[in-house]
Amino acid sequence: MEKLTITTRFCETDALGHINNTSYFIYLEEARIKFFQQLGYGMNLQDWNFILASTKCDFLSQGYFNQKLVISTYISKIGSKSFQLEHDITCEETNVFIAKANAIIVYFNFKEQRSENIPDLFRAQLENHLEDK
Repeated sequence: MEKLTITTRFCETDALGHINNTSYFIYLEEARIKFFQQLGYGMNLQDWNFILASTKCDFLSQGYFNQKLVISTYISKIGSKSFQLEHDITCEETNVFIAKANAIIVYFNFKEQRSENIPDLFRAQLENHLEDK
């Protein structure tokens, strides 16, 4: 499980004083990038073989300006051409769940413009982050 801590900024809140729902997807993108970096994949677009097929976020509690959030990222499912990332977002201070999210990532050949089977070596890397929760 990979963990990322972020401090929410004022510009990420809305008129009600809590984190705007769209801001969570920015946090999730940052968590996915860190996850890929931990697997050894940088943001070199020449070597990039992934597309985001779907993402979803359930808001469980309100988050606020200047709050430290911890995003825990792990894999819950690996298919032949895709895998599912899970994200648990909690308040660092209280451990209260703020949101739960997931994303489906497809292994993709951009030159051919089609999905491909996940290579065995990469599948083995993914399996190291597979958690059953």
